[in-house]
Amino acid sequence: MRLFVALEIPSAVRQNLATLLNSFRSVTKEPRWVRAENLHVTLKFLGEVAEGKLDAVRSALAMIRSDKTVALEFRGLGFFPNEKHPRVFWAGMEATPNLKTLAGDIEGTMEKLGIPREKREFSPHLTLARFERPRLPEALRKLIADHRQREFGSLRTNEFHLIQSKLKPGGAEYTTIATFPFAPNVE
Repeated sequence: MRLFVALEIPSAVRQNLATLLNSFRSVTKEPRWVRAENLHVTLKFLGEVAEGKLDAVRSALAMIRSDKTVALEFRGLGFFPNEKHPRVFWAGMEATPNLKTLAGDIEGTMEKLGIPREKREFSPHLTLARFERPRLPEALRKLIADHRQREFGSLRTNEFHLIQSKLKPGGAEYTTIATFPFAPNVE
């Protein structure tokens, strides 16, 4: 099973980004655009996990706790590694410090189960598109510049999700396997 751990985003944020993505798609089909229903904040990509290990993963994730909810403000657009050689186009976010702690706790817990640590430092974002060739069409560059500082909404949550990803010709299909509360109820 191909699995990851993520935060779901609110429908208002999803709709704001869907509208933006539609305007970008109308300019160019070149990058592989993420479908709005697949937008999420990845905390840890687990990769292929044997079904026999699923109960251990669930049990470990159920033990993760925080004193506070996580708050996020979705705003801004950018690229990994950079605009001159884009591989990933993303929407950014500002988060409370405990988001990084939560991701680190998940990382450490999964490492104990034999799931390797990420090589890159945790950098919260929403992936909007992936580029096959690292080049940005000029029309898209101009449109992105017009929206670079745009705000998309906010999220306050006390739960994360274990999600299965099935790769299909029309794009990935996600199914939530389990939901884990990690903090007291949202204020």
